[in-house]
Amino acid sequence: MTRRLAVVAKKVGVSEATVSRVLNGKPGVSESTRQAVLSALDVLGYERPTQLRGERARLVGLVLPELQNPIFPAFAEVIGGALAQLGLTPVLCTQTRGGVSEADYVTLLLQQQVSGVVFAGGLYAQADAPHDHYRQLAERNIPVVLVNAAIEHLGFPGVSCDDAVAVEQAWRHLASLGHERIGLVLGPADHVPSARKLAAVRAVAGEVPDEHVARAMFSIEGGHAAASRLIDRGVTGFICASDPLALGAVRAARRRGLDVPAQISVVGYDDSALMNCTDPPLTTVRQPIEAMGRAVVELLNAQINGGQVAAEELLFEPELVVRGSTAQAPRA
Repeated sequence: MTRRLAVVAKKVGVSEATVSRVLNGKPGVSESTRQAVLSALDVLGYERPTQLRGERARLVGLVLPELQNPIFPAFAEVIGGALAQLGLTPVLCTQTRGGVSEADYVTLLLQQQVSGVVFAGGLYAQADAPHDHYRQLAERNIPVVLVNAAIEHLGFPGVSCDDAVAVEQAWRHLASLGHERIGLVLGPADHVPSARKLAAVRAVAGEVPDEHVARAMFSIEGGHAAASRLIDRGVTGFICASDPLALGAVRAARRRGLDVPAQISVVGYDDSALMNCTDPPLTTVRQPIEAMGRAVVELLNAQINGGQVAAEELLFEPELVVRGSTAQAPRA
């Protein structure tokens, strides 16, 4: 029991005495704190006291495309923790190939009468993907917040890392190292964040040859295949739209017998977990996950409480983190 009090108190950010008062139905605790403690019990898998089991926790859907890319568990941790502090219980919905789709999850969440939904890395970022399930949420006035670049007509508030600033930082870094043949490994053509990155590079560097742009699925394997094509075209500096894509580029170089960074330089995007432990440690552009996650929850909570939130995008500044995967361009 003592350990449970300590774990719940740490999760919510209150004292063990406050948790004890909630569990024992004692006065002197605000309603928001009480709800936060009850939600923390649910999230941590602890059973509620008998007298409190009749109260249904307020649920928020957190819809992610996968958990293989470390950036998504990182967002889930920040957003889930901030929701719990507000007395909201996150329901993690992770898509799997051939399994439950994003639209299926929306149907399930609506059946559970969720208070709101957060989407990260979903179909909203692909212009050619089906979007009827988003319209269904809008028609029912369900609070929604989107993470990282949505197509414009959906009408939901969003929180994004500034793709233009991110790719400009990466490009200038590689150019300062003397790389003249810089290539981009991006997502599909209808992927909004990738389109923003390409537009930003062309604004900074002028015309970028089409043969220096490779499209891929967001995975190490996708990065490997795309980077292999660019290596054949003489590219020495790579800007990748995610860290897994960048790790795939490093692998492609090594399979060709090329040294990273002596012959090939690679820049990732996200600064997800363990990128400082790779070989070599990955130079990447860091998303401010903590600040973005808390902004997501603030926007969602404002809507849940009946406030008006503008359907606009909040842009957060990224940070280039220089490590061991970039170096001076090889001399011709």
